[in-house]
Amino acid sequence: MLIVNPSASSVTARGRVLINRALSADHEVTLCQTTRRGHATRLAQGAADEGYDAVVVLGGDGTLNEAANGLAGSTTALATLPGGSTNVFARTLGLPDDPLEATTLILDALAERSIRRIGLGTVNGRHFLFHVGIGFDAAVVADVERRGSLKRWANHVLFGWSAFITWFRGYERRTPRFRVQVDGDPPDDGVFTVCLNTNPYSYVGTRPFNVDTSVGLDTALSVVTMRSLDLVPTLTLVASALGTGEALRRSPNVTLHRGVEHVVVEGFGPFPHQVDGDYLGEVDLLDIRFAPEALALVIPR
Repeated sequence: MLIVNPSASSVTARGRVLINRALSADHEVTLCQTTRRGHATRLAQGAADEGYDAVVVLGGDGTLNEAANGLAGSTTALATLPGGSTNVFARTLGLPDDPLEATTLILDALAERSIRRIGLGTVNGRHFLFHVGIGFDAAVVADVERRGSLKRWANHVLFGWSAFITWFRGYERRTPRFRVQVDGDPPDDGVFTVCLNTNPYSYVGTRPFNVDTSVGLDTALSVVTMRSLDLVPTLTLVASALGTGEALRRSPNVTLHRGVEHVVVEGFGPFPHQVDGDYLGEVDLLDIRFAPEALALVIPR
């Protein structure tokens, strides 16, 4: 099954036709287009129930996350093609930004049966592929989604602008918004936490934004918490993440937990969160767990 989000930033009618034609040369393909939020989950679940070998997703990270939730626990494999504005997971797997070039690599991987099971994170029962952002970055994503019409044309500029105005509009930068409790460790209070299933956290242009380079498809989760967002220290940590991220991980303002199987985030009032780049609103509590070997994934070579 080829699932296409026609509204994704870099999906075109011509590209969709060419990709469908390329896949159909060696496979029986059912083409489905999403029409609403959550639709990809239902399509992928249907593909798993009907015994499809693979679901290929042409869309952004949000569409990919929905499909992963529909396939988790099944034997149907997930493959990704870059169709969004950032395509974090596709780029993490080493795929090129051009979806037609990526299709060639996915076809090669399918021919070679380059498929293996990977772990996923879950947050309040929803699976995630690469991260959950809690606090400041979720507020930034919310602002970006309010300006969604600009995302196709000015993605990275838009994110930078949204981060700037969110910071200066008074997002609480010093008073903790929530408490992070990792099993077996003392709790941490923070204003921004990211729970990673893979690295990088995201991309800024062509540069990876490295938070914890040790986390990947073969590890449990990493949890990184910042206690404050004062301007100069925060800019220093951003500069570090655009390199190796070593200074970020060693900062006294940052707490890092690796190999995490379970973490609970409890708010001192409602706090925002986002999952794989999709803003999901404010909550009072997040229960985050690691689910090993939850998903069959097509791995490009």
